[in-house]
Amino acid sequence: MTVLLRRAVPADARATADVWLRSFGAALPTVVRPRSDDEVRAYIRDVVIPLRETWVAEAEDGRIVGMMVLDGPLLSQLYLDPARQGRGLGDRFVALAKERVPAGLTLWTFQVNEPAHRFYERHGFVAVERTDGSGNEEREPDVRYVWRP
Repeated sequence: MTVLLRRAVPADARATADVWLRSFGAALPTVVRPRSDDEVRAYIRDVVIPLRETWVAEAEDGRIVGMMVLDGPLLSQLYLDPARQGRGLGDRFVALAKERVPAGLTLWTFQVNEPAHRFYERHGFVAVERTDGSGNEEREPDVRYVWRP
């Protein structure tokens, strides 16, 4: 099935938030979210899509199956529908991020998310900082990764 990567529009907000919620829940079941589902939906609708460079993956049937957010050199969010993982979609998003920000990228991921560590390291990202989580909303230990061309 063909998947199109395109910029998100306001009408994508609900479906994009639903992908975020499904992906977060599947990948990070032990991480306590500080926001309710409705707060996540409002944040994506009111902040993420209108104020950030937000990309979505749209399947042939029109469903949103992935999302990526760039905020300058920060790759701040990359979430895929759990049923779409392992099919190269994340690779396409990272390639797009590198194309959009060729001077280099940084991102944070939780320390418990070892599959994300392997994924980003495979794409040339290097762990440069580990924290105790006191600086993030979830209060979950995290890792900062950097990619330089």
